[in-house]
Amino acid sequence: MALSPLVEPVAQLSAAESARTVRQRRLPQLNELGQRRLANARVLVLGAGGLGSPALIYLAAAGVGTIGIVDSDDVEPSNLQRQIVHGTQDVGRPKVVSAAESIAAIAPEATVVQHAERLTADNAAAIIGGYDVVIDGTDNFPTRFVVNDVCAALGLPLVWASVLRFDAQLSVFWATPPKGSGLAGVHLRDLFPNPPADGEVPNCAEAGVLGALCGQVGSLMATEAIKLIAGIGTPLIGRILVIDALSGRFSEVPLIGTGVAAADPRPAPADPEPVPDWPQLTATELAGRLAARESGGDPFLVVDVREPGEHAESAVPGAVLLPLARLLTEEGRATLPTDVPLVLHCHQGSRAQTAATALHRAGFAGLSLLTGGIVAWDAAVAAGTAPGEGSKWAAAEPHPARS
Repeated sequence: MALSPLVEPVAQLSAAESARTVRQRRLPQLNELGQRRLANARVLVLGAGGLGSPALIYLAAAGVGTIGIVDSDDVEPSNLQRQIVHGTQDVGRPKVVSAAESIAAIAPEATVVQHAERLTADNAAAIIGGYDVVIDGTDNFPTRFVVNDVCAALGLPLVWASVLRFDAQLSVFWATPPKGSGLAGVHLRDLFPNPPADGEVPNCAEAGVLGALCGQVGSLMATEAIKLIAGIGTPLIGRILVIDALSGRFSEVPLIGTGVAAADPRPAPADPEPVPDWPQLTATELAGRLAARESGGDPFLVVDVREPGEHAESAVPGAVLLPLARLLTEEGRATLPTDVPLVLHCHQGSRAQTAATALHRAGFAGLSLLTGGIVAWDAAVAAGTAPGEGSKWAAAEPHPARS
């Protein structure tokens, strides 16, 4: 379902804009009117990096009239594998300057606003408030949460994505979508209630990332922004698009908002699906259940939703590794049994919470979480109240996972 356009159209396009966008204006959904809306739109792109680079290029090429760029970094050689808005000649230069020059080479009529500063809680509202839609291409959770909270307070739509290794997630958050749209408000905290602890989620510098996947996702982010501006198509609000580049699979996970912003006078959506308070197991309790299972007690499966590198460093004996990005896909969930309880864990808890919600909505029952994640487990191992990886349970196969 298309929403109302975000902006009014300009009176007419320049001759150069008309010539460059002629193929795009032939799209019946967009046409001349939609193109004139794009020319009047103001889009803020946070980060001129792996996601921001393709988004910036396609926003400029599409005819967006004003493009803001927020980035405080300089171009480094390691950026060039994925940050295609920059070239080797730009190494050592500010990213906002390099990106602005690339935009000018494509769309000289575009107005580019350079915010050569780091976005913080102190300056976010002043920067974001001047735009119609925000594209978040940042690479750290503290900034993402600041951006989300400011966009929610200002009532702005936020195009969000995350990429790591060969996996990606993409969505549109809008805490207060237009009245009459039939959409419930949703934002980042509905997916991640709280930012993960420092070091809990690896970044691209540590884990690696496929540059071509950044190009795919950044282009999709630009597409979502264009749809919102022109009021065409169905935006990714209330849906998480999950991409597994290695298998070439795209899938969706529904995202149900916890409610609308307090300042919004509309009533909350009727009867939202409740999210259970998951049962919690301490490390000592999990060790007891492992011992009971070894002695013939009830079967269950421990599922580690961290990344392979994290699992290799420390793991609960016998745990099955299923990284969160893969668990969010139907193919990934199909590897888990549905007839035994699952105990989920990550580093400290936030990814396990997200995994439990996704499994619950997919029909899984008997879900519980390891309180404190692997951090608590390692502490119990050090204290002698939980078995280490060398225990007899390390190679145990408690239940055959589905193939």
